[in-house]
Amino acid sequence: MKASERQFHTLADSIPQLVWMADAGGKIFWFNNHWRQYTGTDSQDWQAALAPGPFHGARERWALALQTGTPFELEVSLRGADGQYRPFLTRAVPLRDAASAVYRWIGTHIDISERKRGEQELRNARDAAEAALHNLKETQNSLIEAEKLAALGRLVAGVAHEINNPVGTSLTVASSLEHKTAMVAVELANGTLKRSTLNDFLEVSREASSQLVANLNRAANLIQSFKQVATDQSYSNQRVFDLGELTEQIVTSLRPGLGKQNLALTIECQPDLAMNSYPGPYGQVLTNLFLNALAHAFPNGKNGTIDIKVQAAGDDNVDVLFSDDGCGMSLDVRRKAFDPFFTTRREQGNTGLGLHIIHTIVTNCLGGTLTLESEPGKGTKIHLVLPRVAPASSAAS
Repeated sequence: MKASERQFHTLADSIPQLVWMADAGGKIFWFNNHWRQYTGTDSQDWQAALAPGPFHGARERWALALQTGTPFELEVSLRGADGQYRPFLTRAVPLRDAASAVYRWIGTHIDISERKRGEQELRNARDAAEAALHNLKETQNSLIEAEKLAALGRLVAGVAHEINNPVGTSLTVASSLEHKTAMVAVELANGTLKRSTLNDFLEVSREASSQLVANLNRAANLIQSFKQVATDQSYSNQRVFDLGELTEQIVTSLRPGLGKQNLALTIECQPDLAMNSYPGPYGQVLTNLFLNALAHAFPNGKNGTIDIKVQAAGDDNVDVLFSDDGCGMSLDVRRKAFDPFFTTRREQGNTGLGLHIIHTIVTNCLGGTLTLESEPGKGTKIHLVLPRVAPASSAAS
């Protein structure tokens, strides 16, 4: 037995853990050399080295283990010879005789400082990553909102230019009519007004009135369409609307954006497509698709056509096909097209959020799906499938 104990003591002194032995009542009668080196004392009360305070009930749990004879395990902080407390994993197992009575305990204290330090570093890294992700999302949301406003701003510029034509023409016609009216008034006052002059004046007045009505109606229609589109995009509320009528209004606001580009914008809408969805986000989708096509599909003033087709897809869905016959996309560009911040025109100030916004709105807000088909030189097709009734829990983005 003495030889076995010497072998055990030698083994216990050779391992880096703090090892101890106690009798059945928990009184420690032996520590290995690492205990003395760590604590700087020969005290045989490991609980005396515990950090002040209850420390997860170490003493109570050790007393319970002694009472029940069950293995004991607990993380504690033990004071070292330098006065510093370090975390240890304390374990104690009972040794039993032939009658299963506990006659001795063997315990170890394993230094887990490195593990705790690693866990803390991992928590710090996780917290830093979560903070960075939160900041990235906030930045991305801010950029998306800025992109939405920029798209609306481009619509404003196009519509303002388009309205300027009928308003300018109306002003010219009104000025000419004012001049003619003044001349007729002078002749009438002087008594020199001839029937032929009066007839000419009436003909000019009818022609001027016709031009004024036509041009002012055109301006009013542009303003009304843009007003509805701008209102819908500003207030993303769910409401019932006719998809064909809304698409026509949106396209009316988009046409001025063609400017001097030699492009045709065609639209084909099936009538009576009742929707209970978000007209604002839907308008944002068409606007971004249109602006993206202008920016990327027709470089260097290339001629072409943009087509929009809207039709029913069964009883519960609608199909929206937006296509162009422009330059198309390579496989690598097509794979990344909906990724945030991906753009092939960054040097021209593009943010790479246009198609990402489309994907986000279609999937998260409108509750639909979208697919993209494109090949170099063969144009691009973007197919949207939208439910007639958007998910009630959706929040416009």
